[in-house]
Order: sequence, then C-alpha cells, then structure tokens
Amino acid sequence: MPRKIQFTVPPEYDGIKTVSFLRSRCGVSSRLVGKLKKNENGILLDGERIRTIDKLKAGSTLEINIPDEGETPVPVSAPLDIIYEDGDILVINKSPFTAMHPTHNHQGDTLANAVAAYLLEKGMPGSFRAVGRLDKGTSGVVVCALNRFAASKLNGKIEKEYVALVQGNPGESGRVDVPIYRPDPMKTLRACSYEKGIEPAVTCWQAVKHFKNATLVRVEPETGRTHQIRVHFAFIGHPLAGDNMYGDFMPEFRHQLLHCEKCSFIHPVTNEKVAFTAELHADFQSAFEQLEAI
Repeated sequence: MPRKIQFTVPPEYDGIKTVSFLRSRCGVSSRLVGKLKKNENGILLDGERIRTIDKLKAGSTLEINIPDEGETPVPVSAPLDIIYEDGDILVINKSPFTAMHPTHNHQGDTLANAVAAYLLEKGMPGSFRAVGRLDKGTSGVVVCALNRFAASKLNGKIEKEYVALVQGNPGESGRVDVPIYRPDPMKTLRACSYEKGIEPAVTCWQAVKHFKNATLVRVEPETGRTHQIRVHFAFIGHPLAGDNMYGDFMPEFRHQLLHCEKCSFIHPVTNEKVAFTAELHADFQSAFEQLEAI
C-alpha cells in the first residue's frame, strides 16, 4: 500500500546529497530511489520537492512517498491469526493448511488472497509482499511487508526459529551441512548430495523433548533453501512427522509437523529490534498427547 515516511536530517549529513542520505542512512534501495524520482511528490524536503542531487540541511525533514505498484492478488475473505500490525508490517500465524501464493492448485484460498481482502476491508489495498515463505503444511510466523521500502529493508534480514517433531532420537543437538538440489526441475522434491548440490544448506538443531519414538527439536536454519529442514532431517534418518514427501512417520497427520515459532528482525522504519512468536496449531499439540499416551 502507499506509504509516507519522514526522516530528520542529522548533523553529520548536513551538506550531503539527498541520494547519499537515502541510500546510506535510510536504507532505501537504488531501485526505489529511481521510482521516487519519477513521482511529483516522491521526495520532499520540508514539504517542497527536491532532486536526489540536491544537498540537505541538518534538522530538515526529508519525506518519501512510496507508491504501491505491485500486483494485488484477488481479495478473498478468510480468517487471519494476526500477531502484530502497523503501517509497515503485518505479522501472521499461518495455518499449515494454507498455501502462501496462488498456483494452479490453489486459486483464491491462499494467504495472499486473505491478506489482500483484509487490507481492502481496512481501506488499505496493497500488494502481498511476504518476506520469506513457509511451505504449505508448515505453520507459524509470516512477516508481510506493506510497502516497497519495508520489503527491501527486511529482505534476507529475518532470523527464524522453528520447532519440529521428528522420528526417533537424533541426539541432543546437531548441525547438518549438506547442499540441496532439485533432481527433477518439473517436481518440487529436493534431495541432498555433496556431489550434485549447488546450493549450500546448513541446519542447526537442539532437542527440546524426547518421546518414546519421536523427538521435539528446536531448529535454527542458517540458510533458507526450499524444504531445507524437511530434507535435512530425512537425510540424517529422522524425517518429520506427517511429511509424506520425505518419510512415512505418523502419516495420520495431513502435513509435516513443522512450525515457525519465532522470528526477530530490525523494524524497517523504527530501527528497533522486534521479535514475534506464534502458538502451535491444534493438531501439532494433539501429536504430543498421542505420543505421551504411548
């Protein structure tokens, strides 16, 4: 959605060109600076239009007006478990039964559709910009940037912690450092291989609770490859519960028991460190009850 953001020029940027201030101090991408230059009110200094080559004065207010030119998904109302929202980010606890984006298999029933409808109902129509993604079947924290600036500042800057229920006892902690590749470009299936892998992938984990034939683990991926956590645990012989793509443990669950429990990052506008947590989905909780009964 469109967004107005104001910055006060600090003393150390007195006499510095506007473009340098926007890029180095404010973290505005060069692409967005280019778009702002083309808009009549894209960049204002104390309310007056300013060029990117013009020099700033300490104490002045520099304002950028960010347009929303992205593609807006078809709005379809659906329940959203909202953890937090402000003018720049929307943080949601995604259901494991919800896909992120529309595909040929999912039209109108995705998180993108639901967010588009939610924003429209609030009079804030805008594009869906999820920073990072969760597989369908994976639940938990999803951060949506509500404008181009926030998306650019957050890209690759969000730290995530997951919990997963895996088969057997993998020990107390571990680190899997094995590249991941896609054997068939027509299929989503991934695999591990030291020879064929072209994308480094590293997953660190620690046991939280042991059951008779399963272990709850906390996972901190150092990289963010598609299906990474699922593939890595299957590779070491401990596939995730419910993950019928990479194993056959607890097949009665209709999705992998993998949940993004926490994320933390520097807020794109306030520059404050923020962290958000998401409660486990009900069926994940029911797995504990089932295992404790064994």
